[in-house]
Amino acid sequence: MGGVVGVGDAVRQYLQYLVVERGLAANTVESYERDLRRYAEVLGARGKRELADVTTVDVAEFRAALHVGDEEHQPLAASSVGRAVVAVRGLHGFAVKQGLAGDDPAREVAPPAQAKRLPKAISVDEVERLLEAAGSTEDPDARVLRDRALLEFLYGTGARISEATGLDVDDLDLADDPVVLLTGKGGKQRYVPVGSYAVTALDAYLVRGRPVLAAAATRKASPAVFLNARGGRLTRQGAWGILREASARSGKKDVSPHTLRHSFATHLLDGGADIRVVQELLGHASVTTTQVYTLVTVDKLREVYAAAHPRAFG
Repeated sequence: MGGVVGVGDAVRQYLQYLVVERGLAANTVESYERDLRRYAEVLGARGKRELADVTTVDVAEFRAALHVGDEEHQPLAASSVGRAVVAVRGLHGFAVKQGLAGDDPAREVAPPAQAKRLPKAISVDEVERLLEAAGSTEDPDARVLRDRALLEFLYGTGARISEATGLDVDDLDLADDPVVLLTGKGGKQRYVPVGSYAVTALDAYLVRGRPVLAAAATRKASPAVFLNARGGRLTRQGAWGILREASARSGKKDVSPHTLRHSFATHLLDGGADIRVVQELLGHASVTTTQVYTLVTVDKLREVYAAAHPRAFG
């Protein structure tokens, strides 16, 4: 039964299935159609016009050709190759389920692994400009004191934004050996040291800023460290807004709370910190999650090597 079904006919049936049965968006179907038309053309050039003629080698070589390109096509990025392979796998899987083919030659051909996105980090100088843009610890405005304390805290501890906004005053111990108790994902708690700059900013805020904000509350006082203008707990959206405004003033407009967390980890590793210590500070359950930051520091190692090694370049 599958031997008499042409590749082109199978493609048409599969695309109709995607539209009618799956209800995929028009642009997604168009992308699949482009990929599958090219697939059918490549198979046709190899003399493979029926589904029964297609082998796993044909599918694998089609995937490889997408990476390389040809006279009519530019080489595709891994993400585009992945989409095309998904389309081809979908076609052959559909053909088997519908009885159009006896086997699935694409089953063993996986999409290419996507390049791991490196965390975005900013330099120490950029962090300092951002913190200065939040305001001074000598400012009389309670909100300015809060904003500076919040950003110093995020960078100084590597806390997630949800951990910072969920922080209560009782979680802070800023005495002789400053430390904070953070509650992370799944309610898992960890102690993290607090650096002197963050301590200074927090002290200024807690003594001169937070009482002013707390006085604006119309209900029972919030236990939160970081308060909004109405005396309630600062929300994640509110914290995002504070960072966004400081980021714009510093001239670095794409800084997110995750950017500060990534920078915290990257700068620690650049300074020689052990990866397992950084894992504990970030609250990662597995060191493999933290290891992505070591990829970031490879760029730093390359820079130092290129500048310092006498035979780095010929």
